[in-house]
Amino acid sequence: MGSALFTAGVVTKSFATLWRWLRKPGTRYALGLLVLGGLGGIVFWGGFHTVLEYTNRLEFCTSCHEMGTVYAEYKESIHYRNPVGVRAICSDCHVPHEWGPKMLRKIQASGELWGKLTGTISTPEKFEARRLELAQQVWATMQATDSRECRNCHSFDAMDFHKQPQAAQEQMQKAMASKQTCIECHKGIAHKLPDLTKGYKQSLIALKELSAKEGAKAQILYTLETKSLFAERASAKPDAGGDGKLLGGSRVEVLERDGDWLKVRIDGWQQEGAERAMYEFMGKRILTAALGQPALEKVERKETVRDSETDITWFRANLTAWISKDGLIADRQKLWAYGEEMYSASCGTCHALPPVDHYLANQWIGSMNAMKRFLVLDDEQYRFLLKYAQMHAEDTKNAEAGKPGGAGG
Repeated sequence: MGSALFTAGVVTKSFATLWRWLRKPGTRYALGLLVLGGLGGIVFWGGFHTVLEYTNRLEFCTSCHEMGTVYAEYKESIHYRNPVGVRAICSDCHVPHEWGPKMLRKIQASGELWGKLTGTISTPEKFEARRLELAQQVWATMQATDSRECRNCHSFDAMDFHKQPQAAQEQMQKAMASKQTCIECHKGIAHKLPDLTKGYKQSLIALKELSAKEGAKAQILYTLETKSLFAERASAKPDAGGDGKLLGGSRVEVLERDGDWLKVRIDGWQQEGAERAMYEFMGKRILTAALGQPALEKVERKETVRDSETDITWFRANLTAWISKDGLIADRQKLWAYGEEMYSASCGTCHALPPVDHYLANQWIGSMNAMKRFLVLDDEQYRFLLKYAQMHAEDTKNAEAGKPGGAGG
């Protein structure tokens, strides 16, 4: 019993001594701990920094076979080989230099390990299938950060504009004045551009599937593409040319249903002396329908307005006609989202994308005509893109179709 108490007393005394030593270490021990802690921190920080910088090396970035495709493209770009011998590697463009953003990017990149494990882009075919999506993610990041990584090497202040080609001088000085980001004009500078048409083509397919699912049940519907219209139900046949054409993006009100055919009312405006064209607004050349003689005879005029600025007489009118029920949806915003995607893909590759309300509705006609030779669009797509732009122009974006003029559709 006495021996046990003695042992317990020794242990208690030892703990008390250790506690006092920990709380009030001698100067020599405190200094030693401080030195060891400092050395440990330096070793840890040095090791961490070394590993971090190693992951920024070109060899590390291209060590995964998934990067084979983009690495081959990059080696053909001016960022890899150029007259002055300055090479930008992967991390120069895709990893921030500042500590905070750099760590955030590294944390985000760790999520890509899941893609590696699951084989998301493990083959060239898988990569090509997702190229557009991946490119859009990178472009969005560069847009959000004001092309921060690009500006580590490229600065407006350091540019000698007089040594640039004339066209480049104008574009770069305009970009500087309007505070544009680099990625707005320089997509595809290091890697092959994705098929930008893929996005809006898939959107149209989805809209057609939605149209088939909805079955044109709503009273107010909108056309996806140009449709034939017929003055009488008896002449409405799938293979017939029709008595006129109703353009994509146009509004109709359903009056009657007969199997696969709809009797609809189309509202719009006609110009005196050019009645075969029906427009969305008075004075705005936003085409709704092109009418043949049988359809023209069915038009009812509701109001006559003389435009004081142009001295042109306009008629508010409506047309009752028959159209097939396919290719119609009830949600116009989904239709305009398709137009927005087409606009971004078609007009935002070679130069900064101007806001769609940058022009007036009638100005868009000339602007689109000037750029038509650069657009990879068929006639149907071109007409729809023009209508999308005109319906969101400065003087129509807040107007209601069919009403006089409009201050902004």
